Amino acid sequence: MKLGVFAVLLSDRPFEPMLDTVVELGLETVELGTGAYPGNAHCKPTELLASDAKLRAFRQAIRERGLTISALSCHGNPLHPDRRTAKAHHEAFLRTVALAEKLDVKTVVTFSGCPGSDPKAQQPSWIVSPWPPEFAAALEWQWTERVLPYWTDTAKRCKAAGVRVGIEMHPNFVAYNAETMLRLSAIAPKIIGCNFDPSHLFWQQADPVQTIRALGDRIFHVHAKDCRIDVANTRLNGVLDSKNYTRELERSWVFRTVGYGNDALVWKDIISALRMVGYDHAISIEHEDSLMSPAEGLRKAIEFLRPIVLSQPKGEAYWS
Repeated sequence: MKLGVFAVLLSDRPFEPMLDTVVELGLETVELGTGAYPGNAHCKPTELLASDAKLRAFRQAIRERGLTISALSCHGNPLHPDRRTAKAHHEAFLRTVALAEKLDVKTVVTFSGCPGSDPKAQQPSWIVSPWPPEFAAALEWQWTERVLPYWTDTAKRCKAAGVRVGIEMHPNFVAYNAETMLRLSAIAPKIIGCNFDPSHLFWQQADPVQTIRALGDRIFHVHAKDCRIDVANTRLNGVLDSKNYTRELERSWVFRTVGYGNDALVWKDIISALRMVGYDHAISIEHEDSLMSPAEGLRKAIEFLRPIVLSQPKGEAYWS
């Protein structure tokens, strides 16, 4: 495995200074935002696809520093009921796939998307309960009329480009846990897989290790991000929480830098489970911790993860 970073958290630096920072921190891979929600501070597909010279310089800047690109990420909602939003996010995804093909990057990361509840809806509708019965009907309509057709067609485009899609399981989108991820992946198991981010599982009370075992080789990419559950607030209000992330004292849970939500044993189990299912790719550090600056969070995450991720080369005996 290689330790890397989702470079969006270094958006305060231009492209090459960002790469220099990654090298200085001893990381090996970068995950680059290419549009939609992550933005494209360091990687602008439209410009790179339009100029062979810019594409060569971009690739060379990464290679000469001994780095690799773990994934291109354009998390968005291509199923949004607002057609302008859906079109913008879909086009950002297609540009990202085209760029990934040019750069020989194997994985593009995004969300599964979330449609509205019916053809006339104006906002997405995340449905998590079958009753009253109109909710069950709306959920089936979403999958039958929007989710399956979109991803069936999109998977064909990705296959033609030689690119896999790593869907990040995320609440407020149709694929948010093992069951829904497997349902989506079944469309094209070799093309549609998972960007595994345990932070979204922790607060849902799902076990990351069991999820890894269920998904197996459908895990294409991994984010390292943690989550801390506030026991008192959860006992009072449960885990569903729509308050702003900066209201830490009142929330049932908050995202944390790795090691500040769960201890080393939990993360050792996660990394071990990934190894057992054959994952040997990047562990990409992401930062959404409202209690730390990105620079501090990244530094602490590296210090925490390095001995866990890089401690035991595959196949080497402990006593050798």
